[in-house]
Amino acid sequence: MRDDEIIRLQTGLELIAARSGAIVAEGAGRARKVTHKGRIDLVTETDFAVEEMLKRELAALLPGSDFLAEETASATEPGELTWIIDPVDGTTNFANGLPFVATSIALWQRNRVVLGVINLPLLGELFAARAGGGARLNGKPVSVSAEGAMEQSLIATGFPYAIDEHLDPILDRLRAVLPRVQGVRRVGAAALDLAYVACGRYEGFYESALKPWDTAAGWLLVREAGGRVTEYDTRKDYALGAGTILATNGAVHDEMSRLICGD
Repeated sequence: MRDDEIIRLQTGLELIAARSGAIVAEGAGRARKVTHKGRIDLVTETDFAVEEMLKRELAALLPGSDFLAEETASATEPGELTWIIDPVDGTTNFANGLPFVATSIALWQRNRVVLGVINLPLLGELFAARAGGGARLNGKPVSVSAEGAMEQSLIATGFPYAIDEHLDPILDRLRAVLPRVQGVRRVGAAALDLAYVACGRYEGFYESALKPWDTAAGWLLVREAGGRVTEYDTRKDYALGAGTILATNGAVHDEMSRLICGD
């Protein structure tokens, strides 16, 4: 795909993401119909409405493309040319009236993410990145922080829905990280966390058991903002659908890895 074609797609993608935000905002202003996919894994009618709208408009923007979308996914890996979508990341926040909600959209071409947008419609922020084109927030360039001291670093993490299966390692990592850093935040929307690393609000983010739609756009954002993304073990570059993700400004990456790996 030529650069001019990707730039055209980015312009269209940002407009579509902004329009999808209106659906989220409208849903946030009225009573929400909530159902459960699991004990603590929620879904609302807004999730489905946003996903349907995105699939319709993205198909028109790029005919012939496939979709890997959270609420209707029938596969776990993208095809040759695939839109990877999380319509409402932070559904539990949304269902409880909290504004920490993201719509994450990424375009996968062959073996990499070439476009990514994370829209925070209830916070008025739209992050966008293009492979080789840098990262932006509401149209202005952003970059990761330059902080290299762990004690001055704000770190984010998240907890998987199957919390009972992961509780002990989660607590072990918190026990290792919390005394060494300025603070730990748990917002409950991985796409937002990755966007916040990209714009320098967090020095790092780590989480396990995430899905491709949770990380695809944020992965590109962090890299284009000058950050680093690997698995917890830094010898393993991050790959879509990996069991763990560590995204940082780069300066604290190795020390973060040692803390969460128990080295």
